Amino acid sequence: MLSARRSRLELLARLGYAARGVVNLLIGLLALLATFGRGGGATGSKGALQTLLLQPMGSLLLAVVGLGLFGFALWRVFQSLLDADGLGRTPRAIIVRLGQMVSAFAYTGLGVSAISLLFGLAASGGEEQSARDWTRWLLAQPFGRWLVGAVGLAIVGAGLGMAYKAWSASFARHLACNGITATWVMPLGRLGYAARSIVFLVIGGFLMLAAYHTNPSATHGLGGALLALQEQPFGRLLFGLVAFGLAAFGTFEFAEARYRRIDMSDGRSVLDAARARMA
Repeated sequence: MLSARRSRLELLARLGYAARGVVNLLIGLLALLATFGRGGGATGSKGALQTLLLQPMGSLLLAVVGLGLFGFALWRVFQSLLDADGLGRTPRAIIVRLGQMVSAFAYTGLGVSAISLLFGLAASGGEEQSARDWTRWLLAQPFGRWLVGAVGLAIVGAGLGMAYKAWSASFARHLACNGITATWVMPLGRLGYAARSIVFLVIGGFLMLAAYHTNPSATHGLGGALLALQEQPFGRLLFGLVAFGLAAFGTFEFAEARYRRIDMSDGRSVLDAARARMA
């Protein structure tokens, strides 16, 4: 029974990587279409879910992706609380595991958004307005400017971490692929993490500006960050490269769904031991 439970958890985790791949691939493809004037646009994760819903059999596809997003959130919990990747308890490992827990909350929220869309309960205002409303609320709290600044700094730190992954290809140690497969998986991972690094740096930078000026309107989500890139020198080229990188990351996530090393055994043993002590 325990083996079957682990198999189901692993299946959910792999479905989660695939669901994350769908979302990022759509974000990248929509931005690429906009680059070449073929429609599309700069959007974030929720916009990608809305686009998916509009496709043939969109409700079924969105339901599967929503399930996958919850599965990915669960896997992040195992990574964070139960150290499913065996990172240990060094200061660097603790920071990474805290980031995984934040990711678990984020993907749980995205899964809720998918379910809300299915039942027509999605909130109005869009992703950009949601980010600004959240920033406005946080600024109104005690030490609000410092809290928003800290969040922005954390996102910048995550962006730098992704840049390191792109440069070092450290993600390879979690993949069970080599030879011909690695020759296309590795470049996709590098491109994907590089693109995500740029986006996270832009989002974090805008949050820090919002904290400095006490202005929630300075906040941007993923779509707003992409649009901000267009306003820079050589902006169209930069926008297109980042869009291509995000599409590459989506494709890389499909490879992760297949080749990612997912070992639930250590996490389950820790959980079972904790239950035994409480009994």
